[in-house]
Amino acid sequence: MGIDTLCSCENCELRELFFSSVERDELFSLCTQRTEVNYFPGDFIIQQEMPIEEFIYLKSGLVKLFISEENGKEQILTIARPFNFVSMLSIFSSNKYNYSVQALEQSVTCSIPMNQINQLVESNGRFARSVLGKMSQVSDKIIKEMMEIRKRHLRGRIAYILLYYSKELAHSPEFELALSRKEIAEYIGMTTENVIRSLTEFRKSKIIKIFGKVIEIIDMQRLEQISKFG
Repeated sequence: MGIDTLCSCENCELRELFFSSVERDELFSLCTQRTEVNYFPGDFIIQQEMPIEEFIYLKSGLVKLFISEENGKEQILTIARPFNFVSMLSIFSSNKYNYSVQALEQSVTCSIPMNQINQLVESNGRFARSVLGKMSQVSDKIIKEMMEIRKRHLRGRIAYILLYYSKELAHSPEFELALSRKEIAEYIGMTTENVIRSLTEFRKSKIIKIFGKVIEIIDMQRLEQISKFG
């Protein structure tokens, strides 16, 4: 089986990262050891305190990255879509994951043994720089999202999440919101009651329509104004 058959994923940043940085024999070795795993909504891809043994890449689906606190509360760090490296935040700083990753919808990951990645990082400076660049992109994304959310008041935070989901994840004004009301609250640092109240207000003001988990934004301009000015 040829290398192009083993590493044939379309639009795959994993393919791009390795093809541009490693030799053909190294790439063949990596591709023969990669594994794909399917997950259903609610399945854990990574659990906090789990040992780091694989370099995990989200090939399809949607997941949440979150931290579990001692009091049982959860703080969502970000929502990750395909082509994100969901295991990158802890891989070189700890032997265990400091956060969890859970599927929000049916998802597929591609994994490579971590010992293979460590060998490449130690022997291939170009690959190491590429990995560090990807890690910086992930951390920058989380920091930017947190700043955007924290600088808004409650209504602005809800509006921001709806717009983010519509424009960045679903690419449509109508979408199925995979996050529960409780998860939205965990993401934006508010209570579940406040989230429900704000969504109801948006619906009564004819800014959105709600059909169970399906949201339709019917007044994009007003929602954008609320996102900016709260």
